[in-house]
Amino acid sequence: MADKDELVFLPLGGVGEIGMNLALYGYGPRHKRQWIMVDCGVSFAGPDLPGAELILPDIRFIEEEKQNLKAIFITHAHEDHYGAVRDLWPRLKAPLYASPFTEGLLEAKGDYDKSDPIPVQTLIPGRRITVGPFTIEPVNVAHSIPEAMSLIIRTPLGNVVHTGDWKIDPEPSLGKPTDEARFREIGEEGVLALICDSTNAQREGVSPSELDVSRGLEEIISKAEGRVAITTFSSNVGRIKSIAMAAERAGREVMLLGSSMRRVTDVAKQLNMLDDIKPFVAEDEFGYLPRQNAVVILTGSQGEARAALAKISRDEMRNIGFTKGDTFVFSSRAIPGNEKAILDIKNALIDQGMIVLTDADGLVHVSGHPRRSELMQMYDWVKPQILVPVHGEAAHLHAHADLGRQSGIPEVAEVRNGGILRLAPGPAEIIDSAPFGRIFKDGNLIGDVDEMGIGDRRKLSYVGHVAVNVLLDARYDFIDDPDVSAVGLPAFDDNGDEMEDILYDAVLGAVESIPRVKRKDLDMVKEAVRRSVRAAANQVWGKKPVVTVFVTRIQ
Repeated sequence: MADKDELVFLPLGGVGEIGMNLALYGYGPRHKRQWIMVDCGVSFAGPDLPGAELILPDIRFIEEEKQNLKAIFITHAHEDHYGAVRDLWPRLKAPLYASPFTEGLLEAKGDYDKSDPIPVQTLIPGRRITVGPFTIEPVNVAHSIPEAMSLIIRTPLGNVVHTGDWKIDPEPSLGKPTDEARFREIGEEGVLALICDSTNAQREGVSPSELDVSRGLEEIISKAEGRVAITTFSSNVGRIKSIAMAAERAGREVMLLGSSMRRVTDVAKQLNMLDDIKPFVAEDEFGYLPRQNAVVILTGSQGEARAALAKISRDEMRNIGFTKGDTFVFSSRAIPGNEKAILDIKNALIDQGMIVLTDADGLVHVSGHPRRSELMQMYDWVKPQILVPVHGEAAHLHAHADLGRQSGIPEVAEVRNGGILRLAPGPAEIIDSAPFGRIFKDGNLIGDVDEMGIGDRRKLSYVGHVAVNVLLDARYDFIDDPDVSAVGLPAFDDNGDEMEDILYDAVLGAVESIPRVKRKDLDMVKEAVRRSVRAAANQVWGKKPVVTVFVTRIQ
């Protein structure tokens, strides 16, 4: 039984959470499987992780199996699907397959050593790739980024459809619609399992088309009396194209703001994706554009503090200024966790007299993920024996699982990160678990919470730090006054006494309470001072700071 070939699915990220997508497929006996990886994404760190910029999936499981990792396939170039490639690929060195657009964005990222590029092999819909026991066929799908693909994964034990991110859009502004004909064909061939996007599984109906968004934006642009600024995801080249075409029909010029916006559009231009729109106006021409002729597409839809939109809300853009009555459109949805930052920017713009519009005011954004009717359409096309909901938090996954059962799919298998789900042979079931979790990128380094000092940093942000330096002479008496430096503590207590004076007295009292003969134990002195300082701070403040004590005896 132990030597029996099995086909398994193992998510290490993105199942039970939004973002950080990374999935593994394994084939072979339990202790000798060959693997492929699908996607390698990130999540973005919030204020609860001070100093960290990115959250990456913990890949220690596949690192230990890297000699059996046959290839890595990237379904599309959203950060939550490809953003960890630069940092994690060097640990794996497996062949990497991605679309030309994804490859272009990987090359355009400025945070890597260009003398050691990652070799990328081109992934093209319809072109099959065989690696080990797997044969991979990409299939075109519509999404909110160019060249998104689902993967048909053929194995000796059955075919798997890994949808990646997708939706049904008969009129996308860029690229081809989701390839219904090919999905129907693979459904007739036979599909063992459908590993499917759950992001909008709680929403009824069908997502509007990108063409409908273009019409909604055109109406806003044509009616606006002043400038129109539209913020969206920089990766949504189709939306950028929709805005540009709407602006052109309204007789306006378009300018881009934000380095990531320019980086993405540069790659899109190189791949001839923006050939049918007029050239964008250069940033230094902003002041020469009449207000009624200007449309600005800019970064910062998620409230990023350093993005163009946030700088405008703080009036920090040196050569770019907006006027009371100009219109700002949020052509995006708020990623969970970003709501407060986005609201702060909206309020700052409103205080400046700007008109702020969101999807609550009109059709200015549409999701790139399938709603319930689209999910049922995919079920009908591919006719899977097993449904595995992925890409979502618990509520999304449960809603998707219930929909699959209601739709009559024979088996619905729910799994979470780290669960090894056997797809074949036999019924789908969790047969084992693998280590999983999160690691963090902090500056140029990557590690877990303890390795990066993030836990200590979080503690410091709540209680501050006190450094104490004590110098003792040969007789273990003070040579000079002890040095006390408090950072992040209140300056005064409620009586107006200085906090550092209170802590200074605590240091003196702690040392002097120790008989001179016992002060030879410097570690004991150090600990006594630490405890005394924490107790003194707690008595007047109600909090215990982090305290570092240095005790030195000078002969």
